[in-house]
Amino acid sequence: MKSAVVQLPGLNRDRDMIAALTKISGTPPITVWQTETEIPDVDLVVIPGGFSYGDYLRCGAIAARMPVMQAIREKAEQGVKVIGVCNGFQILVESGLLPGALMRNASLKFVCREVKLEVANATTAFTQTYEKGQIIRCPVAHHDGNYFADPETLKTIEDKGQVVFRYAEGTNPNGSINDIAGIVNEKGNVLGMMPHPENLIESAHGGTDGRGLFASALNVIAA
Repeated sequence: MKSAVVQLPGLNRDRDMIAALTKISGTPPITVWQTETEIPDVDLVVIPGGFSYGDYLRCGAIAARMPVMQAIREKAEQGVKVIGVCNGFQILVESGLLPGALMRNASLKFVCREVKLEVANATTAFTQTYEKGQIIRCPVAHHDGNYFADPETLKTIEDKGQVVFRYAEGTNPNGSINDIAGIVNEKGNVLGMMPHPENLIESAHGGTDGRGLFASALNVIAA
């Protein structure tokens, strides 16, 4: 699997993502800087978490307007898999690649802890190694992870199975509507999620529940 990790000023999870992709695929990802207008031939593009541009204006708002995002949009239109985690999810929403909005946590506080996720759709390119309804562990670390969508948009993504992960067993850390923790676009090749699967992929992390997401993408690409 050939992959690329996007780097922007203020992101601080790029090294974690690079390490995870290298460990799972066996091949180090290419790093792509924000000013790049083209992305090399890859199977997967990942926008990691952090605080791009200090979260000024809105989380992800400035990053979503960088030249690299047009290149990512073109890759997504070609069917290339795209993952945005935490700030990456916020950037995908701000760029229009995913629907809805990510608002300030309902508690108005930064949350950093482990949560439980229910796999709401196990048929996507990112969840095929899981089972529908499976409960997995995953860490979160964010201040603006409260997912919201207007009633019409919410009905659409629910009806079309675009909700991939939900916070489970009362662990919703931010007030997200319908406990939504991760969604895909209608085409199914762009995933955004607030939790950090890259931080739970080996025993040294205390578990491997996040590994299945990357393994799923690899399996689909290799098929």
